[in-house]
Amino acid sequence: HTGEKPYQYSQCYKAFSQRTTLISHHRTHSGKKPYQCCQCDQAFSLNISIIYHMRTHTGEKPYQCRQCDKAFSQNSDLIKHMRIHTREKTCQCNLCDKAFSMNCYLIKHLRTHTGEKTYQCRQCDKAFSLTNYLISQQRTHTRQKPYQCCQYDQDFSQNNSLIKHMRTHTGRNHFNAAYVSRLSQITVIL
Repeated sequence: HTGEKPYQYSQCYKAFSQRTTLISHHRTHSGKKPYQCCQCDQAFSLNISIIYHMRTHTGEKPYQCRQCDKAFSQNSDLIKHMRIHTREKTCQCNLCDKAFSMNCYLIKHLRTHTGEKTYQCRQCDKAFSLTNYLISQQRTHTRQKPYQCCQYDQDFSQNNSLIKHMRTHTGRNHFNAAYVSRLSQITVIL
């Protein structure tokens, strides 16, 4: 409650309010992982990490969104998800006015300022700033067309191409709810 942190770790100078937290933090530096999963080979330095990991085996998702049907194995994931409903954008770009609900979106956005292209195509020399651009490029090599029209025997390599095609069925610039629902069920396997 006081904010006092008397336990300081000498290697990285992080400070903690409890001695047990300092001991746990030491394990992240020493590489000791005393918490072993009984169902697979993974081991963890923190007790809470094994608890979260075990949920991948059990499928337990105790953190339920009160506004939709989604559930999560970790409270932090629920908190991030809730920003969708609240439209809260806590991650602000320091180079422009844009803000994002999650840090991963901000990181992707920052690449538009830096020009960084971290995703390299293995079959050609092209590099991309976003993974979905790389995936699109790879489909030009594989000729894969994972997006299928639900009414005609027609396949597309890009989701936006399918969306444009679906508009020809309705004659409008938007879909009815059945089309949108159908599109959301499409799975893409690379």
